[in-house]
Amino acid sequence: MIPPEPAPQPPQPPLPALPSHVVTTIEHLPAEAGLAASSRAGVRLRLRKVLSREMLISVALGQVLSLLICGIGLTSKYLSEDFHANTPVFQSFLNYILLFLVYTTTLAVRQGEENLLAILRRRWWKYMMLGLIDLEANYLVVKAYQYTTLTSIQLLDCFVIPVVILLSWFFLLIRYKAVHFIGIVVCILGMGCMVGADVLVGRHQGAGENKLVGDLLVLAGATLYGISNVWEEYIIRTLSRVEFLGMIGLFGAFFSGIQLAIMEHKELLKVPWDWQIGLLYVGFSACMFGLYSFMPIVIKKTSATSVNLSLLTADLYSLFCGLFLFHYKFSGLYLLSFFTILIGLVLYSSTSTYVAQDPRVYKQFRNPSGPVVDLPATAQVEPSVTYTSLGQETEEEPHVRVA
Repeated sequence: MIPPEPAPQPPQPPLPALPSHVVTTIEHLPAEAGLAASSRAGVRLRLRKVLSREMLISVALGQVLSLLICGIGLTSKYLSEDFHANTPVFQSFLNYILLFLVYTTTLAVRQGEENLLAILRRRWWKYMMLGLIDLEANYLVVKAYQYTTLTSIQLLDCFVIPVVILLSWFFLLIRYKAVHFIGIVVCILGMGCMVGADVLVGRHQGAGENKLVGDLLVLAGATLYGISNVWEEYIIRTLSRVEFLGMIGLFGAFFSGIQLAIMEHKELLKVPWDWQIGLLYVGFSACMFGLYSFMPIVIKKTSATSVNLSLLTADLYSLFCGLFLFHYKFSGLYLLSFFTILIGLVLYSSTSTYVAQDPRVYKQFRNPSGPVVDLPATAQVEPSVTYTSLGQETEEEPHVRVA
């Protein structure tokens, strides 16, 4: 038996039409919500990239160097002002002797091409120049305090930053992005803010008896500092940290010993020796030795430019200590200066620099232990420039040797 067909249902009345502005809102709601979510995710991603673990470690390492310089400045201040021991060459001599005892002797007991004698046979005159440059850079800046004001020294000492940038650009072939220059400008603005605070609170500015001579000494010292830092970066990337420190200890001790005997032996005899002065010399030497030993590690992880930007906060650490030790006056501009410099450091460290690499003029240094690839002798090497990040590498790259 065939069941009867169901009765047809009456047609449903059409739904009332929505107003046009409601339809428009409904149509655009998912797109706008997706766009907002995407924008928030992009901001989080950029923030995570800027405040990465590697960047924060780089900034923290730079501040360790600044604290060591703060210790050097405090011990020097006590020696010169409280005990009238003006012996900058002797203080450098003590540091070079420590470097000699630790690192030069390490090179002396090594075998093969890394032995001290083998290094001296190949590169003795280069390290002799570097040791002299490093010694005189320290001496000129300390000497400038006798002629010019503290404000001039703080401002003109920033000259080391453009020197390092130019030398890194032409000799290390390092290339910078816009964010690096923005970070550098922010750091220098922070330094200017600190100098302005010094003037406002009337912090001791020094005699300034022959300001032109003092300013020229600071500029010369900053230039030599820049040369020394860039040369140091090249050596620790192409050779080794121990070789650099061992050679600096050897030639630095040699030249500072000669300079001490000629220029400072009378001042050394006037020092009223006691246990307090001895302790200050030990503290100075420990901070200086720590600075020299630790700086190559930070330079290799970051760069000479980044290290010199980090060192801008050293004067602020000395000032904060001086608030308690020497009863300096406080100004809110000091805190503003400190955080401005830190913001500039974060901006500079937020992205990697690059190396413009031409195998005919620049030896690849990033993986010195990797395999060597010989280019065919008949093939003509085209002048090309490639950009390679100085950040963390994910795979081995071979050396390139031009036949």
